[in-house]
Amino acid sequence: MSWLGDFLKPRQDNFLRLLIEQSEYAVTGLEALVDFAGGSNGASAATVRRCEKEADEVRRVLIDELNRTFVTPMDREDIFALSRAIDDIIDYAYSTVDEMVVLQVKPNDHLRQMVSLLRDAAVEVNMAMKQLKEHPRIATDHAQRAKALENRVESVYRAAIADLFNGPSAPEQIVQMLKFREIYRHLSNAADRGDEAANIINDIVVKMT
Repeated sequence: MSWLGDFLKPRQDNFLRLLIEQSEYAVTGLEALVDFAGGSNGASAATVRRCEKEADEVRRVLIDELNRTFVTPMDREDIFALSRAIDDIIDYAYSTVDEMVVLQVKPNDHLRQMVSLLRDAAVEVNMAMKQLKEHPRIATDHAQRAKALENRVESVYRAAIADLFNGPSAPEQIVQMLKFREIYRHLSNAADRGDEAANIINDIVVKMT
């Protein structure tokens, strides 16, 4: 049976490698979003879009591998769900940039703070993925930090929404309020997916140990 193990192991290792690659695209995309929210030029927006497309391609490869592999190093459902959650993080970063450009929204302090926290959460998810195989307990530490950052994003989100509704009620201000509310929702959703990824990582570690 050793030949079978040798045949299967490279494919098993592929899953963690692909998940790490996905999470690295999320980090790069969120870093570009931080630059974009800080007033950077269109190159940052282009980087977010590129990362979203390349991360999608990595996810396609992962799903193809999942469909063709009999034995997986983690539960198939966990691999699929974790890949989807990480992919959603960069998807929402892409949606944020896209709508800010289309709606001609200039970033404010709330938006910049949320984006910065999301970048930090993406870094923690990426670090968790890198430690998952050899140091699973350290991976859970990073996952818990990602969850704590999600809570901070939600606090800023609630404060941002409150400020929108406490502002002037002139028609042009209402239009601006609706634009910002949509963008804030994308960032809140990205934080939710980071929290979901952290939860799945914790579940994987429990099953591994």
